[in-house]
Amino acid sequence: MGGFDVPEIDYTPYSDRQLAAVPLAVLALALAILLGWYLLTGAPVAMGIEFAGGTELTVDTASDRAEIPAAFDAEPESVQAVQADDDRYIVQFASTDESALSEQAEANLEPAGDGEVVQSVTSTSAAFGAQAQRTALLGVGAAFVGMSLLAFALFRTVVPSVAIVVSAFSDIVIPLAVMNLVGIPLSLGTVAALLMLIGYSVDSDILLNNSVLRRGGDFTESVHRAMRTGVTMTVTSMAAMAVMAVAATAFGIDLLSSIGLILFVGLAADLLNTYLLNLSLLRWYVHEGVAR
Repeated sequence: MGGFDVPEIDYTPYSDRQLAAVPLAVLALALAILLGWYLLTGAPVAMGIEFAGGTELTVDTASDRAEIPAAFDAEPESVQAVQADDDRYIVQFASTDESALSEQAEANLEPAGDGEVVQSVTSTSAAFGAQAQRTALLGVGAAFVGMSLLAFALFRTVVPSVAIVVSAFSDIVIPLAVMNLVGIPLSLGTVAALLMLIGYSVDSDILLNNSVLRRGGDFTESVHRAMRTGVTMTVTSMAAMAVMAVAATAFGIDLLSSIGLILFVGLAADLLNTYLLNLSLLRWYVHEGVAR
């Protein structure tokens, strides 16, 4: 498989500790943000209504999007356009008082046609949200454990397998911290993005490990061979996610914008973790005689 004309990087001037220092520092900062968020809110990340409970209204209104929050006594958690050039919006609230929110929407928003403003309303209790939260986290945990077992099954040695696991862990933690900083709550859609990141991370890390440990040759040449393919895949995916995030933001589709941003940040973190952190562990494993 071809790739970008990635220049061959000379890692020899840098020690393994120096290579690992930057990604580990970023990981430590991300963990500190999650810990701080937990101490302030009781959860490491902000939860969407699927996990925290709340009400979701689908409204069909000729009122401007900016006027929608003022129509309600409770401040909406989010207002999302269903699609571009449409008068339909999804409005989410932490409150579970469906009847009051529906009445306020009908009284204060201008209908788009001759019908009612409120097209549908759904409510999630806090107890059901907590159960959905546990199920989603269990799914992420199961995917992570499965990835770890796959890494150990493929390489059957501790250091290369641990390198993959640590890199994947960092690829998840860093986007979670960024989600807190930019105000993206954890929802079913963002959980799906995190699951995708586990797959991306495993792919790039296994590619590097396989090139160095199984295909043979000089270490620098093996790394460069893997980078030509791995960097091509990752940068191409980052470009696609960036375009999706910008387009979704322009059209007011918040969920797609959030997913695009999470994947972009996670893929950028994957470049850092794969070609600095994972690489430093591999080089130590190969050059320090651990592999023999």
